Amino acid sequence: MNVSLRNNCSSIRVRALLIGTVVLTSYAYFYQAGGWNQNSRFDLVRAVIERGTLRIDAYHENTEDKAVANGHYYSDKAPGLALLAIPVAEAARPLLRAARVDPASARGLVATSYFVTVFAVALPMAAACAVLFLIALQLGSSVNAAAFGALALGLATPMWAYSTLFWGHSPAGACLVFGFALALRLRHVQSHGGDALLGLAVGLTAGWATVTEYPAAPAALIVAVLALALVWKDGPARRWHTSAGIATGASACIAVLLIYQFLVFGSAFQPSYSYYPAGAFPWMKRGYMGVTYPRIDVALKLLFGCRRGLLFVAPVALAAPFGLRWLWKQPTSRAAAAAAAAIAAYYFLFNSSFVVWAGGWSYGPRYMAAGLPLLCVGLAPAWSRARPFCRSLLALAAACGGIFALMAVSTTPQPPDEFRCALFQLFWPSFWAGKLSLNQQSMLTIAEDPTGRVLGAFNLGELAGLHGLASLLPLLVVWALGCVLWHWIDRAERFKEA
Repeated sequence: MNVSLRNNCSSIRVRALLIGTVVLTSYAYFYQAGGWNQNSRFDLVRAVIERGTLRIDAYHENTEDKAVANGHYYSDKAPGLALLAIPVAEAARPLLRAARVDPASARGLVATSYFVTVFAVALPMAAACAVLFLIALQLGSSVNAAAFGALALGLATPMWAYSTLFWGHSPAGACLVFGFALALRLRHVQSHGGDALLGLAVGLTAGWATVTEYPAAPAALIVAVLALALVWKDGPARRWHTSAGIATGASACIAVLLIYQFLVFGSAFQPSYSYYPAGAFPWMKRGYMGVTYPRIDVALKLLFGCRRGLLFVAPVALAAPFGLRWLWKQPTSRAAAAAAAAIAAYYFLFNSSFVVWAGGWSYGPRYMAAGLPLLCVGLAPAWSRARPFCRSLLALAAACGGIFALMAVSTTPQPPDEFRCALFQLFWPSFWAGKLSLNQQSMLTIAEDPTGRVLGAFNLGELAGLHGLASLLPLLVVWALGCVLWHWIDRAERFKEA
């Protein structure tokens, strides 16, 4: 490798790290407190580290998202996120003690819930944004276009909101991005051992998306098909080694899920959604676990509606299909474009087929969330191919989506259903009035927090003593430093080329 190429690779890695750091800081800056979904998962984490059991009997009163089997309560969620968070929660306990905070106290539990959200949710998606930057470069986009696509995903779509909540959508989407990137790497492998290892990694990452969220299974299959499609023309040996690796990784993930379900429910093949208490969530009885068929009216609301419309809260997403179409026209990127489009389309059809398509208290179409990163694969080529005027429109669309997302994470990404257009009825007036961190529902149990108001939502600026919009100033400083470092890297590269 010559010096110029080595310097360029080093610069690319630094840029990817910078993107990931800025996005992670933006996510970690906000703590969104409790809610049924995150409480159910955090209850499982606590049950394992505090009591050595999978039963959430001691904590279940803080959530209605729970399953009942053999007289005991369990989380109704797929276990992947909780399993990923358990080591983080364990590591946090001695650190809290060193800081003279009792891990079992209300303050200690809130700190633990913050740490697991940052490391098990925010960090994977921030890393996925950095990986998306590298994917875009690999598919032929310029550095600035790749950065636009990565930052637009991370900060100009509802993914920002989902990555501040202890939900499964963001880590499932991150796993799909990792699997997608690893599949693309197969084009550059020169050994059978490399095929097997990359295949194993594809199986593990895509498989863990399913362990994190059951609906990710078809998307994980698409990633596996992409990996096989990229090696298929190279003969039986590459097909065999890649297939064996994928099957091994996927089988390990399936085994984790089946063992968990067997230990909890006594049946390996019945998902947790089959064990709701009598009368709870009756819509889950319709179709298969609430999934019926795509409805045109719902599809239109998911795209354009003020309540959950993706293009309403993230208008930059409109450019993604055009970028994917351009990638499809290039023989070298056709398979990648087809896989990314297929995953995004699957999640759109899944969301429009779900009986409770609105998804409860959420910002944007959350059942489409895990497909957003793959949809955003099209943003970088859309920027690269756009003329100056169209780039200005893309930048404006991204800025609007970023402002909307900032208002949501600053106030609450869980707007109550009473708001039919939360963006204008709740986020906008609350944000500009300086009324931030609105959610006061705790992740603690009722006995630990009888008022339900022990350290609800907050941002790091508020912890530092700032109030209102002033509490966001440290985050703006981080963004400014990120811009300065990016331009410094540009100048350094131009100096080396001179």
